[in-house]
Amino acid sequence: MTSPAPRGRHERLVGLLVLGIAVVLLVSSVTWFGSDRTVVGIGQLALGLVLAGAGAFLVRRARAR
Repeated sequence: MTSPAPRGRHERLVGLLVLGIAVVLLVSSVTWFGSDRTVVGIGQLALGLVLAGAGAFLVRRARAR
């Protein structure tokens, strides 16, 4: 038998990487609010949420195959 399609595996790995980056951004954004740099914190939260959505999409797409 052949191994699973490498494309699905790559999508899953990239999705997990993007989810990990999103978690780091979301958790570390608290420090910006604590140092009165609210605009940077809001930007980091927004980017973290976008990356979390993209990562979740890639993981789900890879799992559906």
